Amino acid sequence: MSHILAIDQGTTSSRAILFDAGLAPVSMAQREFPQHFPRSGWVEHDPADIWRTTVETCRAAVEKAGLTAADVAAIGITNQRETVLLWDRESGEPLHRAIVWQDRRTAETCDRLRAAGHEAMIRARTGLLLDPYFSATKLAWLLDKVDGAREKAQAGRLAFGTVDSFLIWKLTGGKVHATDATNAARTMLYNIAEGRWDADILALFDIPESLLPEVRDCAADYGVTEILGAPVPILGVAGDQQAATLGQACFEPGMVKSTYGTGCFALVNTGDRMVPSEHRLLTTIAYQLDGKTTYALEGSIFIAGAVVQWLRDGLRMIDTADETQPLAEAADPHQQVYMVPAFTGLGAPYWDPKARGAIYGLTRATGPAEFARAALESVGYQTRDLMEAMAADMGGAGEAVLRDAKVATLRVDGGMTASDWTMQFLADILGAPVDRPQVRETTALGAAWLAGMRAGICPDQAGFAAGWALERRFEPAMAAQEREAKYAGWKEAVRRTLSS
Repeated sequence: MSHILAIDQGTTSSRAILFDAGLAPVSMAQREFPQHFPRSGWVEHDPADIWRTTVETCRAAVEKAGLTAADVAAIGITNQRETVLLWDRESGEPLHRAIVWQDRRTAETCDRLRAAGHEAMIRARTGLLLDPYFSATKLAWLLDKVDGAREKAQAGRLAFGTVDSFLIWKLTGGKVHATDATNAARTMLYNIAEGRWDADILALFDIPESLLPEVRDCAADYGVTEILGAPVPILGVAGDQQAATLGQACFEPGMVKSTYGTGCFALVNTGDRMVPSEHRLLTTIAYQLDGKTTYALEGSIFIAGAVVQWLRDGLRMIDTADETQPLAEAADPHQQVYMVPAFTGLGAPYWDPKARGAIYGLTRATGPAEFARAALESVGYQTRDLMEAMAADMGGAGEAVLRDAKVATLRVDGGMTASDWTMQFLADILGAPVDRPQVRETTALGAAWLAGMRAGICPDQAGFAAGWALERRFEPAMAAQEREAKYAGWKEAVRRTLSS
């Protein structure tokens, strides 16, 4: 039993990665699944697809390695956060498709609650802004819109969960209804200072507490599954961005990582202090181990890798994501095209759910190469927006834990980091080094480390941090004048895109 299986359930695919006791990847399986867009701004997943692809990839990863359940000491789970599922406790059947974190259908609900003066209370207790991104308004929508849902919920017949909770329920045959502190912190229902579901916020959204899962540490007992043919314990759970923070060994206050998947998410560790943001970042839980909570500031970008997927599937300009780099390299340097990918609104630091995507600077000579470059550059520009906000919050008077910290180096991970061109532009536009680790699957790595540590076959925090290894550092090479001119153009493009 010297291996750990990490389930990485993402927005566009489910993956399972098998790690050995030294936390080196051994095998991986991945299955994409359909995205459903019933209306503009609505995004849904079929829960059956989430479950099917999870089981398929787990079995495939173990089989590919020539192993069996007897070789797997533990399972760790990491997942797309904020996505909402509601299911019947008796049958286990979902009442509706999963409403995805990108979904904006509750924007007007958030507007009404904000106008009624509720955002200050919600932000003080949850660390989150009042936005449709988070789970609370999605869950309330399901209770209001699905026939009979509210009555069943009040009778205690339903269970709510983010994707981790749904998978734990399914994996354990309905024996465990639980989540971890990092996923709970993203629901907009959890008081992150007191470590409990908040009764006042539940009352505001008319959500019965009986719906909610038990909240546990990131490394804890989450039951046993037999999907591999024999019992294997589930011992680690963390939301995808927190798992990546762990996988990047960002255990010290001031350390920052940025993950580039469907979206882009940057977290800076703030230690045992909840640091309120004055620049529209989120205060959240980075991880919780042995009952001790470590906090973070987070900036969330809704569209990063998804912009490349749009070039491929929406515009059909490319057949594979790999084609974007040679196209960007071939783009006309005299054309400055800006793409603001606000397909489902803008996240931090703007938080404008009504904004929609726009492209500026088009000429008759603009073609696929310029579109590809603008798409990749948009990720760098949005990351700088986050880093600017973080630097401002970290320099805030009165926050001793961060007063002397600086975002000097950015640790990156996720699919887009495979593009050297994109990472070099990121370093150029930030004017700071960008570090890419040897193990780029840091989200799965974080989940595997949690489970392996709990199982007693992986090192503690200090030992794990000592094993973090750099694959390549990208140093900024762009002249400061060019950097600032490009970023000023981006800020103007965003200004024109904002809904008000």
